Amino acid sequence: MTRAFTLCLISLLVLSLSCHGRAEPRRPTSSHRRSPRAPAAKVRLAGNFAREPNEGRVEVLHNSTWGTVCDDEVDIKLADVVCRELGFRGAVTWAHSAKYGEGAGPIWMDNVRCDGTEKSLKDCKHNGWGVNDCKHTEDLGVVCTPERRLDQTDRRGHSIALRPNVSPSPQWQSIMASRRTPGQGYYGNGHPQEIPRLQRHHYHQGHSKVRIEEVRLRPILMATKRKNLVTEGVVEVKHAGRWRQVCDLGWSLNSSRVVCGMLGFPEATQHNAKTYKKIWDTKVADPSTRLSIMAKKKGFWVEKVHCLGTENNLSECHAQLSIPRSPFPCKSGRHAVAKCLPGPQFARISSGRPQAPYPIVPVRLKAGPRLGEGRVEVLKEGKWGTIVDHLWDRTAATVVCRELGFGTAQEALNGAFMGQGTGPIHMNNVQCIGTERSILDCYFQEVPLWTFKHNTDASVRCNVPKTGVDSTVRLAGGRVAGEGRVEVLMEVGGHKRWGSVCSENWGINEAMVVCRQLGLGFAASAHQETWYWTGDPNAADVILSGTHCVGTELSIQQCRRNNHVHCPRGGGTKAAGVTCSETAPDLVLDAQLVQETAYLEDRPLHLLTCANEENCLSSSAARMNWPYGHRRLLRFSSRIMNLGRSDFRPKATRESWTWHQCHRHYHSIEVFTHYDLLTLNGTRVAEGHKASFCLEDTYCPEGLQKRFSCYNMGDQGISVGCWDTYRHDIDCQWVDMTDVRPGDYIFQVEVNPALDMAESDFMNNVMRCRCKYDGQRVYMYGCHAGDAYSAEIEDLFEHQRQITNNFV
Repeated sequence: MTRAFTLCLISLLVLSLSCHGRAEPRRPTSSHRRSPRAPAAKVRLAGNFAREPNEGRVEVLHNSTWGTVCDDEVDIKLADVVCRELGFRGAVTWAHSAKYGEGAGPIWMDNVRCDGTEKSLKDCKHNGWGVNDCKHTEDLGVVCTPERRLDQTDRRGHSIALRPNVSPSPQWQSIMASRRTPGQGYYGNGHPQEIPRLQRHHYHQGHSKVRIEEVRLRPILMATKRKNLVTEGVVEVKHAGRWRQVCDLGWSLNSSRVVCGMLGFPEATQHNAKTYKKIWDTKVADPSTRLSIMAKKKGFWVEKVHCLGTENNLSECHAQLSIPRSPFPCKSGRHAVAKCLPGPQFARISSGRPQAPYPIVPVRLKAGPRLGEGRVEVLKEGKWGTIVDHLWDRTAATVVCRELGFGTAQEALNGAFMGQGTGPIHMNNVQCIGTERSILDCYFQEVPLWTFKHNTDASVRCNVPKTGVDSTVRLAGGRVAGEGRVEVLMEVGGHKRWGSVCSENWGINEAMVVCRQLGLGFAASAHQETWYWTGDPNAADVILSGTHCVGTELSIQQCRRNNHVHCPRGGGTKAAGVTCSETAPDLVLDAQLVQETAYLEDRPLHLLTCANEENCLSSSAARMNWPYGHRRLLRFSSRIMNLGRSDFRPKATRESWTWHQCHRHYHSIEVFTHYDLLTLNGTRVAEGHKASFCLEDTYCPEGLQKRFSCYNMGDQGISVGCWDTYRHDIDCQWVDMTDVRPGDYIFQVEVNPALDMAESDFMNNVMRCRCKYDGQRVYMYGCHAGDAYSAEIEDLFEHQRQITNNFV
């Protein structure tokens, strides 16, 4: 017993000494005194196998205990915060599902949400310390850039050497080479990736003290001064309210590309350096010139501007106001010059020729109020579809803008800001590095059916060139800036003068062009009488008539018009006017419902008396022996949705609605929809139309309130997000097929056919189906919105090739 007690006592003594030794290590002597100890790390990278120092499982220190982070709701912003806190420049990507092995201890953080500006991971929002529903199989990992931040220095004060062009570790290279499997993301051209594409990082972002507010090109060559569109000149930047020159020392084509992007141009090219050097030397040598005086002042310059070419703005590049301890600003240098390449649709403006067509690319912008704005839609496998706004940023938006012939992106907009699209959703988690030629070359993930709704559609607002067309039109006499009589500046008799526009045939397309030309958004109304708006007396004469616009022109002067002014209506109070609006409705027909509800009915004539009075039957009905016999009708239901950003209202006010005695109701719009049966070559063989006797909110999704109802002559309209349904069993909801022979046809429905009411997008107002009629039955298939497919696929549709449905 005594021996056992002694052994136990010795063991405890040894254990105590060993613990004490680990707790208090031997202090160094004064002759070998160390530098002050750095603060303890609050986050670290760990792993259960060999790895690079810039990658690993994320572990965070809380309550003196290391724990892991759950991978729920992770995005690249969180990874960037972690990597910057660890001293790296940024994140390449993140890793989910414990790619670096399962951690031990608590899972401290779950549902972590960072906005990317936090100094530490602990500053991000999360469920609360230790509050989670995760397992260690969901531990988060990150891969940081090998390069250290520029403000990270070693203990002697020297900057740590950077390692450019470093590839990810072999582990990630093998993952990048993995084969295509469902749920993976893809680089462009169908190359699969299991991880998001390498994020673009601003090499100098955050380290420039120069806050560049604006940029401009000042043309100094006579050839560039004469052009309407300035594409070449000396770069000037606005800092602290004053314009400064940029020193060309360190300036490159990449920097020019950023400047051109800000000015609305997709690319930059090399300028003639010898010509500009000769002009510079001549002016600097002359002491009487302003340039020779100002060039000696530091406040005149911005120096050491260096860009990678993928930045959205010059303020993201490295720049200095002046070089410290340098007595001469921009020594041995001169002002920087940029030469930009305009997009195809602007190239002819700079040369004075007519407008060129828009570039044919697999991306388009829809429903935007101004040039260079809209919902992003991409073409994949012949179908146009939208992009989910998750991880949508300005870098990806810039790739879209450049692809379309514009400059860099001003904004990357989320939440269906430009209205909801229809049809498939093609891309999710889009990530670009900024050098891609097409958005389809970026990393993205395919979207399984029914995963997302169109309320997450991504949009962009691009930088567009200043063409000067906004100064050739104005609105006069309006109560607010967005309305008034249209006055244009045109050349008459060899001199430019202001005048009014003839209102004959003046419609919504012409008004749309004027509002877009002025940068005022959509046209809410096109006015053919402007007696309530007093114009400029010096611009009372009509100088523009016969105007006919497609709607895509950059200015009203580019539309078709009479060579010689002819305006029987006269000007003055009968001159053309517009009312502009920032938002507009967008009507879309539900193609699926039409396809599912179509059927034939032989209806007796005595039940069609009222329909005949409203001209809802073919002309042959007038030759029948009323009320005996019947008509064969193709009946169907239609559901018209307002996917725009403002309510759809009739053009006519309630006081001017038309009363129809037979049906005993008012028509707020005399022809709201056209129904046509066409041969495959486009010849109409049967037609119908539907007057809007009741334009109301038949159904609104949860969270939206019905606001329009026809009951008791109430207000008519369709609210944003709601729809109006016309059932198959009401009068005139048909096409009279009594005289149609059996065969293959195209069934077409067009909403708002006369363009009487403004919309943000008229291209989706038409719905088309293939229709097979055998004399007794009718088969409807391939129903889709008119602009849902590429021109090639639409051509196949018209030549008896079925296409898959593009349902809303």
